[in-house]
Amino acid sequence: MQRRTKVIIGIIGIILLASAAILQTMFGGDRGINVRIEETQRRDLVEVVTASGNIRPRRTVNISSDVSARVAELLVDEGQDVVQGQVLLRLEPDQYEASLSRTQASLAQAQAQQTQQEANLLRTQRDLDRLLALRSRDSILVSRQQVDDARTNLDVSEATLASARHGVSQAQAAVEEADEQVSKTIFIAPMDGRVTRLNVEEGETVIIGTMNNPGSLVLTISDLSVIEVVVQVDETDVPQISLGDSATIRIDAFSDEYFSGQVTEIGNSAINPPSQQSAGQQAAIDFEVVITLDENGASLRPDLSATADIVTEMRRSVISVPIIAVTVRETESSENQSANLNQVTGTTDSGANDSSQGENDSLDEEGVFIVVNGTVTFTPIRLGIAGQEYFEVLAGIDIGDNLVSGPYQMIRQLQDGDLVRNTDDDITGGFQFGIGGGGDGGGSGFRIRIGGSD
Repeated sequence: MQRRTKVIIGIIGIILLASAAILQTMFGGDRGINVRIEETQRRDLVEVVTASGNIRPRRTVNISSDVSARVAELLVDEGQDVVQGQVLLRLEPDQYEASLSRTQASLAQAQAQQTQQEANLLRTQRDLDRLLALRSRDSILVSRQQVDDARTNLDVSEATLASARHGVSQAQAAVEEADEQVSKTIFIAPMDGRVTRLNVEEGETVIIGTMNNPGSLVLTISDLSVIEVVVQVDETDVPQISLGDSATIRIDAFSDEYFSGQVTEIGNSAINPPSQQSAGQQAAIDFEVVITLDENGASLRPDLSATADIVTEMRRSVISVPIIAVTVRETESSENQSANLNQVTGTTDSGANDSSQGENDSLDEEGVFIVVNGTVTFTPIRLGIAGQEYFEVLAGIDIGDNLVSGPYQMIRQLQDGDLVRNTDDDITGGFQFGIGGGGDGGGSGFRIRIGGSD
């Protein structure tokens, strides 16, 4: 008999549970839509543009080989600091020293030929002078043809001497070229800095570049006294950035540190312009922005990944609303939209075109839902800068106004006149049902609570 009583009580409880759920839904619907309500306040806002990039030294020199030879002596290590004029490595100079000796011999030969031609010129000059002297004493002794032949020999000697002199110049240039080739087997540091990349070892052969094949990159020297961060900024954010804007930089390798810097260069053309992109594969248009880091004691290395927050605008103690609270509504007509804007900004549109009145244009306006006595009203606003979580409001609302600040999906569905309630003030309601013994007497019973009432 006791088991039958419990079954009956259970059935009655299930019926009451269903009834209570229906009542809860009915009563809860009258209380309004659950939303977050926030009071407008004044805040300090900072508008930033965030972009990612890499660390690089301001000045970097890539040293390649101008001659092909085997590395005979390597005098530096990667990461070593060097000074301008320091010898970095030497290549085997045998081939180029032999070429130098050959050109020096050619120069000596050309100089000897020049000396010989100078002597010939002197001889032909004396012959001509002797003939002219004899003819001046007696024209019968020397004929005119002999004098003309002597003059011709003198001209030939002068031309031959000029050719010999040019040969000496050519041989001298060949010697200088060969000597330069020999000097290129010794690599000298062009500036003070650090060897940030070393691509060769002793015994390897370096080659010079050709039209289709680049030459061997031997090593890289970087001046780490001035460090830059090169970031890629989307085309929509570039107009907001100006030279001299401050920035906060986070470097992945130094996760617990923040670095400061300033914008020193803004690219004038896209990194990957549309003309160089494949047809049908339109990529994002990004611009290069260079940020020079302030002096710091960190040991930074080239190519480290970094993220920069560039401060483009700052506002002190301005009226603000949560970004999530702002929504867009379509206006009913161009006339109503103009009236709303005039009401927000406090201006009159005296120059409006009368012919445009009455047209049902589809225009969007930004605004928020203001809560008054539990009822929401869409209010257009005029926005300023955007901070991390809040918009600056230039016109439309005042300090102390209560507005709907979330959830975003609910804000998109709200309409003027909807009843709302603040989720923070909501008293949890529900239904409680229990069956249990009534103490030592062993009696059975149940309790129902709806909306907090037993």
